[in-house]
Amino acid sequence: MKSWKLVLPILLAATLLALSGRASAAKAAPDAGAVPDALLTAPLTVPASGEIRVAFLISPGAEVVDFTGPWGVFEYVFVGQDYRKPFKLYTVAASKDPVAVSGGLTVVPDHTFADAPAPHVIVVPALDSDRLAPAALDWLRSVQQDADVTMSVCNGSFVLAQAGLLDGKTATAHHGGYGSLRAEFPKVKVVRGARYVEDGKIATAGGLTSGVDLALRVVERYFGRAVAKQTAFQLEYQSTGWMHPESNAQFAQHPVDPVEHPVCPVCEMPVSEKTDLIWKYEGKTYYFCGQSCKDHFMANPPRYLAGK
Repeated sequence: MKSWKLVLPILLAATLLALSGRASAAKAAPDAGAVPDALLTAPLTVPASGEIRVAFLISPGAEVVDFTGPWGVFEYVFVGQDYRKPFKLYTVAASKDPVAVSGGLTVVPDHTFADAPAPHVIVVPALDSDRLAPAALDWLRSVQQDADVTMSVCNGSFVLAQAGLLDGKTATAHHGGYGSLRAEFPKVKVVRGARYVEDGKIATAGGLTSGVDLALRVVERYFGRAVAKQTAFQLEYQSTGWMHPESNAQFAQHPVDPVEHPVCPVCEMPVSEKTDLIWKYEGKTYYFCGQSCKDHFMANPPRYLAGK
């Protein structure tokens, strides 16, 4: 059986041929409504070495989809006639001890904050803030200054906000986190219904798989749309959200909160009217999906009700 290294160039050549055929067929019907090629509007410069280092911040409870999705995208980028892999990927954590992330997966970090190579791209997934080492925020504040882009996925934007990196900036999150992000970090302008949001050197993605599209957007910023499309094709990824940041528009509106189908005022998730997690405030009964949401709301109701 041929090794993967021998088969890979053949597969990639076939991919390029297929994409070429698609491109020819699509000349009369370009991507409708797509934003312009990011290499033309928001380019990132590939280092002289040709290696783009991508650091993935890991901490207990990290959401698996948030970091493995972008990891898979960067892993499958090939450029040049020799099909070179330009992205160097590694995980970073407070220590090299195994880290239990979501879904029962355990990850052994490649580096600590002390010995991690300086990254060009930083990926921050949703993390358990109660178990996040303070040193993680210090590391983020330090390395993001020289990074090309710092991207969060899902509620990883809360981590960036904790580090003060979203002050005065626009950002997004998982649709269940819009209200909390706005309430807990009033200096952040929260954008609802966006697949991703870019503001300077900071980029934030919506929930979970939105990170795949933001990663493809980063690929496009370095290498152009053709390479991003080639990567998506190789992954058999069907979404075109990286070219359509408005594609999360279904989450733009505040959910309706009828009495028979109450919505948690903190995370905006549907709640059973039979739940015991209720609290009356100014003559209205509020229903909560969990104790944490109830505690946050009771601590400061106005910040969650403002704008609703």
